[in-house]
Amino acid sequence: MKYQIFGQKSGLRVSNLALGTGNFGTVWPFGSTKEEAKLVFDRYAGAGGNFIDTADQYQSGASESYIGEFLKSERDNFVIASKYSAGSGELNTTGNNRKAMMRAVEESLKRLKTDRLDMYWVHLNDGQTPIEEIVMGLDDLVRQGKINYAGFSNFPAWRVANAALLADLRGWAPIIGIQTEYNLIERTADRELLPMAEALGLGVAFWSPLAGGTLTGKYRNKEEDPNSRKAVAGGMLVKDEKGERETAIIDLVAAIAQEKGAKLIDVALAWIRQKHDECSLSTVTVIGPRTLQQLEDNLSSIDLVLTADQIKQLNTVSQVSLGSPHEITEQSKNNLFGRGSGHIEIKHAVA
Repeated sequence: MKYQIFGQKSGLRVSNLALGTGNFGTVWPFGSTKEEAKLVFDRYAGAGGNFIDTADQYQSGASESYIGEFLKSERDNFVIASKYSAGSGELNTTGNNRKAMMRAVEESLKRLKTDRLDMYWVHLNDGQTPIEEIVMGLDDLVRQGKINYAGFSNFPAWRVANAALLADLRGWAPIIGIQTEYNLIERTADRELLPMAEALGLGVAFWSPLAGGTLTGKYRNKEEDPNSRKAVAGGMLVKDEKGERETAIIDLVAAIAQEKGAKLIDVALAWIRQKHDECSLSTVTVIGPRTLQQLEDNLSSIDLVLTADQIKQLNTVSQVSLGSPHEITEQSKNNLFGRGSGHIEIKHAVA
């Protein structure tokens, strides 16, 4: 396991694989028993992982309760992140508003048996709460010592950028990162979210890196138990081979896996880990194993290194249309700003 600073607005040290714990519990129709969850937790910690990601909504609070029991005297050895927004699903416990935030953080602290969260994510955009209210509330929690850092999950780029700017201008606790769905099939974050994160120095946590198991190739097996889909967030995250693009992606992942003598899962996770190594973007991958064997399969990817050509092939086959104005800007660059069309050389004065 490798470690890095999460973004440029904090000194928070995290492992490059975070343990997502949405499967910790049996309240939902899918998940892990406490015994299985403990095996997963201990193995992840033994592999050097330190970033635990949960939420008040996961398994109706059971996920946080399990983690609270597992941590015990080891609390300071982990970076604990939780989220609020969905709550219990009732009117007065949901949303991004201050009332829901303050109630949610207190309940999470009780279940986790700790006095502070290292990272607190605003889980889902409610489209209603003013961004000033959210960022001011997060700043209050930092000042109260109940959270150390804050970030946004599943928010549009313009709202995150607004929040980060407000925090900076008003001297509030900085917004240090975002969470977003990202994998070889789902790459729309390339349009706005990732360029924004890189420009603002935000850390990025990628969730569903295997597209709900689609990138493992297991759903191509006609003998696969149909209930296995439901064991992945009720099947909500499974992307499926909906068309030629998805088929081409999985075909290439399989071909590279054969070349490297590895599994498809290794290639999919190695790609997401290596893709951003050469830029200033700080990323972690959130894995969400339900069983110990699934965790072992995830951990095996750490040792796989793809070649530059393999990364390029995967980038090409999975790329998405950036849309307007990005494509218009790209097409216009050479004509309007390139050397071939009256290039203007700007010289900066040296003080």
